[in-house]
Amino acid sequence: MREIQHCYFGEVRPNIFSFIYMKKKYNPIRCFNLFFCYLFLVFFSEAIPTTAQEIPPMNPVKNSCGNFTVTCFYFPNYHIDPRNEKVHGKGWTEWELVKNAKPRFDGHKQPKVPLWGYIDEADPKVMAMKIDTAHKYGIDVFLFDWYWYNDGPFLQRCLEEGYLKAPNHSKVRFAIMWAIHTWLNIHPCALKDAPSPPVLYPGEVTFETFEKITDHVVEKYFSNHAYWTIKGKPFFSIYEIHTFVDGIGGVDIAKKALDSFQAKARKRGFPGVHVNVVNIESRMPKCVQGKMTPAELIEYLGIDSVTSYAWVLDTPLESFPTVNYSDVAKKVYRVWEERVNIFGVPYYPNVSMGWDSSPRCKQDDPFEPRGYPFTPVIANNTPQEFRKALERCKSFLENHPESEYILTLNAWNEWTEGSYLEPDTEYKYAYLEAIKDVFGN
Repeated sequence: MREIQHCYFGEVRPNIFSFIYMKKKYNPIRCFNLFFCYLFLVFFSEAIPTTAQEIPPMNPVKNSCGNFTVTCFYFPNYHIDPRNEKVHGKGWTEWELVKNAKPRFDGHKQPKVPLWGYIDEADPKVMAMKIDTAHKYGIDVFLFDWYWYNDGPFLQRCLEEGYLKAPNHSKVRFAIMWAIHTWLNIHPCALKDAPSPPVLYPGEVTFETFEKITDHVVEKYFSNHAYWTIKGKPFFSIYEIHTFVDGIGGVDIAKKALDSFQAKARKRGFPGVHVNVVNIESRMPKCVQGKMTPAELIEYLGIDSVTSYAWVLDTPLESFPTVNYSDVAKKVYRVWEERVNIFGVPYYPNVSMGWDSSPRCKQDDPFEPRGYPFTPVIANNTPQEFRKALERCKSFLENHPESEYILTLNAWNEWTEGSYLEPDTEYKYAYLEAIKDVFGN
């Protein structure tokens, strides 16, 4: 800021008084205003902050109650993307799978119908509506599933054209969950291809690609006033730590890459990056298996916290075609207690709204347990049962302040995995009401 002032006004100072007398070009009022601005900058420019450290942080947006921070994963595949059009046809979005879903067994509730219709999340007006809704019902942060492969970015229009251009986006902060995983051709998936569908975009990235990723994240997102920070550090989550470490060339190169990321953030005036990992307990890199525990890997890489993306990653679904929501919940509660103090860093529990990945299955194929997406459905996940899980999570966080009163929710809009908080025509806003009742401010 200071450098800009000196550069620009260096040209103005020698001529400032001559401007006043150039009556043909400048009228007196305009000249007076310019002279006043000049004097203001001369006498007060030293008070203008010049680095990120000097700029006071934005007051945290608190949509939840007390010390809690309610974060919610957001899956951005409900807008047009050129990669999707190349594979699935012009104008394709994942809404097509939502529309085409069918009941696969007795009592199966499909298709799900969105109350808001099949809207375009890359439209700032649409995203503004979503932001207002999340704000109203107690959600503090959107954790955007975010994709970038060796050949470039994917599914970024929702965040960059929708959320960031929405005039109210600071009502709900945002952060990145780097969804580093191999993108498979599962939209939809044939039974014969499960559980190993064709690969479209390999998840592994090079050191050079990670440098491009972190340059973009630091410059484009961390600088935004609405980016979520923990103790001043911008939050950045890594979905598959094993894909990152093994793909980049091993644990030492991974550490070098993360150290470079930290340095970039510090150069911009932040105290560093808060690096979070998802479900590390089941995703240890091959290169360290038998050599490091999850806690040792976390310490070596400088990881700050651990969370989960969804309940199905915490505990297996043991019956087909359905398993009861309350039965899964009881197992997950035990997982929370087991994991809260084993990593050496804070553990953020996850509450999932449900699970039903059948819309991603080819609808004319038999529905059999062959692996993702031909998996069991979590049934009886009513708003009442969801509220019980939220209440249990609130109690857990109150009893474990080392978890920093932070939880993750799955998810805002995982429609084709049966875990969404956006209103449908059956329950409308009931799931969001449950969040507001338990965590609302």
